[in-house]
Amino acid sequence: MKKPNLKPNAIVAFFVIAATVISCKSGTVNLFKTASPHEQYQKRLSSAGLDKTAMGLAWINAAANSIAKAPTVTLPFREKGYFAAEKVPASAYNFKAVKGQKISVALAQKPVEQFRIYVDLIKRDTDKLKLLAFADTLKNTIEYEIEDSGDYLLRIQPELLGSGEYTLDINYGPSLNYPIKSTSRNHTQSFFGDGRDADTRKHEGIDMFAPLRTPVVAAANGVVTRVNENNLGGRVVWMRPAGKNYTLYYAHLDQQIAKEGQEVKIGDTLGLMGNTGNAKTTSPHLHFGIYGFGGAVDPFPFVNPSIKPLPEVSASLNNLNATMRTNAKATVYQSPETAAASITTLNQNTIVSVTAASKNWYKVLLQDNLEGFVQSSRLNPTTRAIKTIKVKPSQLLAFDKPDSSAATKITLARNAEVDLLGYFGAYQLIKDSKNQTGWIIIE
Repeated sequence: MKKPNLKPNAIVAFFVIAATVISCKSGTVNLFKTASPHEQYQKRLSSAGLDKTAMGLAWINAAANSIAKAPTVTLPFREKGYFAAEKVPASAYNFKAVKGQKISVALAQKPVEQFRIYVDLIKRDTDKLKLLAFADTLKNTIEYEIEDSGDYLLRIQPELLGSGEYTLDINYGPSLNYPIKSTSRNHTQSFFGDGRDADTRKHEGIDMFAPLRTPVVAAANGVVTRVNENNLGGRVVWMRPAGKNYTLYYAHLDQQIAKEGQEVKIGDTLGLMGNTGNAKTTSPHLHFGIYGFGGAVDPFPFVNPSIKPLPEVSASLNNLNATMRTNAKATVYQSPETAAASITTLNQNTIVSVTAASKNWYKVLLQDNLEGFVQSSRLNPTTRAIKTIKVKPSQLLAFDKPDSSAATKITLARNAEVDLLGYFGAYQLIKDSKNQTGWIIIE
């Protein structure tokens, strides 16, 4: 893990800003609208006039830019990273979720104190963003039940002045409890949308098979709204989960136990499994359905018991916040998987900055501010020079960025020998005898 090395004048500026921000933290509380911790912090920056400073503006822009360039990741997702204060960072991740799933987000950070990270879960529609849930270091977990299938975003951003490590986990699971009382969880054999009656109608639920008179139970706290019998479902029970806009449907019961109007809790027995109705010629099973205002919805994501484990991070964490170089031609991908779209291809010995690790991938930032993922095996540390070179008269100015309009960082002596660490575009990254690094034009 490479720790940031701040210049003395930067440290002074940071402490001045920190004192100002901290003094603003006890402002008026809005009792009528709950603002997210991220929104509250941005308001404090604005109230203190820091949104007009380079650093404050960089923080605000980083929040917006992270969403604009968020990579698409596949759940479950784990990332370990390092936020360096002088870089004013923010990260966002785009992922798909399905109605009925419960998204779980957990964030751990080090140090625990004096390092606050804001977490925002956002729904991405075609022309707008909607904040759904939020957390920060004081409450570092989010659980959110997906009401609409589509694209979602998660953004994490530390306060100004905060440097430290983080581990971010995003996973999904069912939003309802399992509707069958059983130690096994492998009962579903027929799914939503399957053809019925020679494809004249579609299956409006899932069929979960178990022995005759297996208890079927409340998948949520709620109220039993109807107990009746019909031609298709046979003996059925309907229940409305508390606070939800949909109804659960239990069909083909051998016996109904719950009573209409009864309040039930998770795990209460509603009836016993059977094959009544149009299931008389099939093995005993529960037809489990969910109905909302728009009709039947796929119940499987609501109760799917299969929760995949979070992937392990195998890329070395010693390289977080480090400058590295490619050891061969390397592709930069939009996501940490080779099936993802390619952003660009880097030549051997191209310099990158490592910001995070996921599985055997590094998230890297290029010198032109492009960000993407490179397989960790494609990168080497810059601790050992490629070779020693003698600078030419046209290379005496070493810049802090690979850009001749950038600030001059080092003025080199004529014929000075320097270590060559890598390349980016028309520039070479070098290190002088005082271990100072800078960019010189390739000659």
